[in-house]
Amino acid sequence: MKNLFRLAMVSLFGLIAMVTAYAEDFKPAVIYDMGGKFDKSFNEGVYNGIKRFQDETGIKVLEFEVTNETQREQAMQRMAARGATLILGVGFAQADAINKVAEQHPDRKFAIIDVNWLDQPNLRQYAFKEHEGSFLVGMAAALASKSGKVGFIGGMDIPLIRAFACGYVQGAKNVNADIEILQNMTGTTPAAWNDPGKGAELTQSQIDRGADVIYQAAGGTGIGVIRAAADAGKLSIGVDSNQNHLAPGSVLTSMLKRVDVAAYETMKDAMSGNFETGVRTLGLAEGGVGWALDENNEKLVSADMKTVIETASADIIAGKIAVHDYRADNSCPN
Repeated sequence: MKNLFRLAMVSLFGLIAMVTAYAEDFKPAVIYDMGGKFDKSFNEGVYNGIKRFQDETGIKVLEFEVTNETQREQAMQRMAARGATLILGVGFAQADAINKVAEQHPDRKFAIIDVNWLDQPNLRQYAFKEHEGSFLVGMAAALASKSGKVGFIGGMDIPLIRAFACGYVQGAKNVNADIEILQNMTGTTPAAWNDPGKGAELTQSQIDRGADVIYQAAGGTGIGVIRAAADAGKLSIGVDSNQNHLAPGSVLTSMLKRVDVAAYETMKDAMSGNFETGVRTLGLAEGGVGWALDENNEKLVSADMKTVIETASADIIAGKIAVHDYRADNSCPN
């Protein structure tokens, strides 16, 4: 018995030593994209995951915030030169840069969020089923609307954001087949992610046309949407992070995209030596997307609304409701 105990203790200490060695050699880095890490949306969601990792482990994560497109590859090369053993890229726009740098540094680990088409053996990729979460908030919008008109404001006009819009349309029409959905994209360049003024302008235009609930998937631009809707006494829907607190009582809900989880688990896995490459796709079933209910919006969401949305969520997970992904064929059935 003593020998078994001694063997178990030796194994435990060996495991601890191995994990400690990984941690001591571990030097992670993250490259935030346009809009900055405090955009209150996509980048900030990643930052929350990074902060959680730093708070738990005490390991400092090297950071860089991209302000123009040429900096992406430069920042990654600089992090590699500084000895980073893991580099996390934030957003699809970093795909070309991380693909090139990962190929040049096969001894390092790389990860990227919102990409699933690259093929480097040292790269982990995260994709999300944004259309599933958007379906749920589309239902919420239709259930809350009194005018029969709701809106969507996207950031940069790309298939990813079209997927948000398409899921939203499907969810709204699931509740009310006759509902009208107004749609605008902010622009066709990365500047579209960080233009709150334009977001507010588009919001007011949709309100003037009768929309009383407006969903935004626009990064920092979305802050202008939320403020303009609140100022006009209308409802908005947040995205990526829980944005309910930005205008309590005016944000109906937020479509959660758990990029914080992706960032945190990437750091933890790499630190512990359990880093696996390949594509990870996260939807409702995996807890990768969802909708936010808290003290800031609880008075806006009735018990009946909550039941309808939660039932739909369970049906999507069970395969009873199929939500079309715009990216599958660049079209939306509704």
